[in-house]
Amino acid sequence: MTDSLRPLSGRTILMFVGDVYEDLELWYPKYRLQEAGARVVLAGPGERTKYTGKHGYPCVSDITIKDATTLSPDGVICPGGFMPDQLRRDPLVLAIVRECHRRGKLLAAICHGGWIPISAGVYRGVRVTGSPGIKDDLVNAGARFEDAPVVIDRHFVSSRRPDDLPEFCRGVLQVLATQG
Repeated sequence: MTDSLRPLSGRTILMFVGDVYEDLELWYPKYRLQEAGARVVLAGPGERTKYTGKHGYPCVSDITIKDATTLSPDGVICPGGFMPDQLRRDPLVLAIVRECHRRGKLLAAICHGGWIPISAGVYRGVRVTGSPGIKDDLVNAGARFEDAPVVIDRHFVSSRRPDDLPEFCRGVLQVLATQG
């Protein structure tokens, strides 16, 4: 395959996974990024490696969140579901997100995935969208909420729900293209 069909070859993207993740919000970006040539690493909490999505689809993590602290990825994606409410309490998850933000690397969240950057304290003054269910949380965290399929603000990409996944992935790819 030519490099033009795999523009993300050599790039690593970290995605968080845990029980009750939103199935489509994990798998659609994972496969889209792999198709573009990226190495996608799934990090889950603890020593257990198999997690179940909201709709019953299983996912096996590649590494633990503790191991992910040494990864230095080109970007982080936070899928939604109920999983982000648990993972946002993990200080290692928050440290990874803060470091990604500090380095100006892709930081993407869809639906309830926005809970993780909220708890990491990186959304103040950032234009974002997310599930209507966390709109107040986003606003109270200092974000500037917009009701749109995708919002891109510098290295931040956010979307509202599974129906927005095509726009979300285009936004992720657009930000990664600018980060060369």
